[in-house]
Amino acid sequence: MRLKRHGSTEHGESSHGIDLAPMLDFVLNLLIFFIITAVFVKEFGLQVSRPGGQVQTSAAAGEGSTAIRILPGGEVFIDERIVDVRAVSANIERIHAVTPSKGVLIIADQESATGVLIQVVDQIHLGGVYDITFATGR
Repeated sequence: MRLKRHGSTEHGESSHGIDLAPMLDFVLNLLIFFIITAVFVKEFGLQVSRPGGQVQTSAAAGEGSTAIRILPGGEVFIDERIVDVRAVSANIERIHAVTPSKGVLIIADQESATGVLIQVVDQIHLGGVYDITFATGR
C-alpha cells in the first residue's frame, strides 16, 4: 500500500506555480468597488486676473489712490517725498481725513526688502486704510 504525497497528482506529476484566478477575481472586484464608490467632484477655484508687466508711476496710479513707493534701500516715498516708515500711518491718516474714498497703491521695487513692505502695510492699517493695491517697479 503506497501513500500519496501531498501535492502530487495521480500520474506522479507535481503542480508547480500558484493559481492566480482567485487573486485576479479579488482585484477585479476591488476595482469595480472603488470605481462605483468614487465621488467625482468638480473642484472650484478662483479666477485670478493678473496685471501685465507694465510699471505704474504715481501720476498714472489714478486719482483714487495714494502712491507709496518702496525703493531697494528701504526708503519710502509718499507722493514723491521721502517719509520714515514709522511716520507712514500719520501721513495716511492725514490723507484719509481729506479724501476718505482714496485707497493706497504700494509700488515696491523687486529688490526691496519684504520686511519694509510688511511694516508699510501695518502702518497703513494703523492709519485706517484697508484698500491697498500692490504693484512692482524697477
